[in-house]
Amino acid sequence: MTTVYGLTTCDTCRKARNWLDRFEVAYSFVDYRANPVPAATLKDWARQLGGWEKLVNKSSTTWRNLLPQRKDPASDPEWTLLLKEYPALVRRPVVVQDDGAVSVGFSDNGFKKLFAR
Repeated sequence: MTTVYGLTTCDTCRKARNWLDRFEVAYSFVDYRANPVPAATLKDWARQLGGWEKLVNKSSTTWRNLLPQRKDPASDPEWTLLLKEYPALVRRPVVVQDDGAVSVGFSDNGFKKLFAR
């Protein structure tokens, strides 16, 4: 079953979940503020997506409000610590399919391709 990771209060996550419901795609939802994602999983997501830059939302208010020295993590442990401290930095939603493939974000066309609808 597909797992959608995001925040319950996130509008984009709500849109993604509504889309999945409308097209009757079975999924489970995990609010990663309430259920933090393990560091190893975050690292795997970043690897699959092509790096931490693809996983982190640098246009978010949370990112803009970080101290300048926090905006340049130099290692995987520094990135995972930052995301543990600020889960809202993870792009939303993160979609993990049955085979473990990871994607981020939501668009109608993107989901149509992803779920062959």
